[in-house]
Amino acid sequence: MVGDVTVISVEVTPPPEPARPPLTAVPPRKHARRLVVLGDSTAVGLGDPLPARGGWRGVGPLVAAALGVGSGGYLNPSFTGARMRCVLTKQVPAAVAHRADVALLVAGMNDTLRPDFDAARIAADLTEVIRRLREAGTTVVPVRFHDHSKVFRLPPSLKRALSARVAELNAAIDEVVAREGVPCLDLDALPGAYDLSAWSVDRLHPSELGHRMLADGFTGLLAEAGFAVPEPVSLTCGGGVEPSAAGHVGWLVLKGIPWLCRRGREFLPYAAVIMWNSLRSR
Repeated sequence: MVGDVTVISVEVTPPPEPARPPLTAVPPRKHARRLVVLGDSTAVGLGDPLPARGGWRGVGPLVAAALGVGSGGYLNPSFTGARMRCVLTKQVPAAVAHRADVALLVAGMNDTLRPDFDAARIAADLTEVIRRLREAGTTVVPVRFHDHSKVFRLPPSLKRALSARVAELNAAIDEVVAREGVPCLDLDALPGAYDLSAWSVDRLHPSELGHRMLADGFTGLLAEAGFAVPEPVSLTCGGGVEPSAAGHVGWLVLKGIPWLCRRGREFLPYAAVIMWNSLRSR
């Protein structure tokens, strides 16, 4: 005889799902409507000529196009030969009045070639540039420099002197950038910075490709800072003009050689000290 079997059903309650972390809202990209370019001849655009003697293009218009800044929002008060103090006293007032969202700053190399070079003063001027523009709501992106003696061939004593000056300049810029917490484009680390194709015939200013590389570096930092970059910079040259051989010679005769003679006379005493100290240490 088979007895009755009682079946007991047990409901198994699944363990509670682990709490999911709240979704973090992604802040919207900032759109730069106004851009200003400050600095020296590289900021002017030398090395990237436009067709039909249309002047210079350079890094500024390339960044403006990448950010979607219209012609009315673009300002470039830079000029050849400008030093950091020139930027502070002559260019920053125009930038503040422009109410720029972004300011690109390429200045300091001219300071390295002057007999009154003073890294501490350059740092003080750069600090003031950044703070005045920040008060106006502007994001400032300066540069720290490459070793230009690797591009522009110089006698050994002059090469050592220029490298030492650039190192002092970069140390001053690094200190300010770290203290003020601003992005900074490191030209020494820029891919292709020492390729001759990145430089114009004078070896002092970027070629069209070099300016495009600068623009790509600047927009990369701006993207990291939260700005929208609707049209990334292309490294394929176009829209400019390749200077002719006659144009190269003309520039060297009329501009390049006189500039070298002028700056050489100012820089030579410092180079002589470097050479003398080098001889004494042997």
